[in-house]
Amino acid sequence: MLDAFTLTLLPLAALGAGVLNAIAGGGTFLTFPALVWAGVPPIAANATSALAVCPGYLGSALGFRQELAALPRALLIREVLLSALGGVAGALALLVTPAKVFSGIVPWLLLFATLLFALGPRLSRWAGGEHGGGLGRWRHAGLLAVAVYGGYFNGGLGILLMALYLLCGEQRLNTVNALKNLNSFVLSVVSVVAFAVGGAIVWQQGLLMAVFATLGGFAGARLARRLPVAWVRGIVIVTGVVMSALFFLRG
Repeated sequence: MLDAFTLTLLPLAALGAGVLNAIAGGGTFLTFPALVWAGVPPIAANATSALAVCPGYLGSALGFRQELAALPRALLIREVLLSALGGVAGALALLVTPAKVFSGIVPWLLLFATLLFALGPRLSRWAGGEHGGGLGRWRHAGLLAVAVYGGYFNGGLGILLMALYLLCGEQRLNTVNALKNLNSFVLSVVSVVAFAVGGAIVWQQGLLMAVFATLGGFAGARLARRLPVAWVRGIVIVTGVVMSALFFLRG
């Protein structure tokens, strides 16, 4: 039975995460710390956070159906398989990581994800400019590596995927977004399945948060038309810095 604090904290965090993910990303900075503060151990919190934000990726991928349909089917199948393989590998790596070790690297993962988010626009411009297109032969190896990271820790995943595709020569932004959302959904689903089989997910909290994160995604889609993205990005970056600092202080 969840107490009043948990019943308030987790839905609010998930709702905010859904809104943030729909507008600019960064929802993990809310769902993961909220679960830890609600008493969920870090590894279980990471696995449960992955469940909470997973449904939002499906809605985002469906929004780019036309772009995905225009891509070669063989390419999509190959990249979906690589994403699934990487997601499983990352999830399994998390499951075999000692709890004390993971607790020690959590602040660094949060800080890395925050830096990725803060540098995201510059990274995308750099990747899409004169440096874009030169790494096409590394596209699949890079996708596998990013998928492993995403299966292990979701923070900053979207930025890494967008940078990868731009660096590998994909210049159509809608196609980049379509591939990012599809692969994020696939690797999230398989990692959640692996977490579930490994017994790492706290289902009551996870399902509750998934509902509110989905609702937040719908709300965020509307807010995206009204709020300046720069404001939202600023909020996400400040949140990431604060969460990183708190976890460093937490030890």
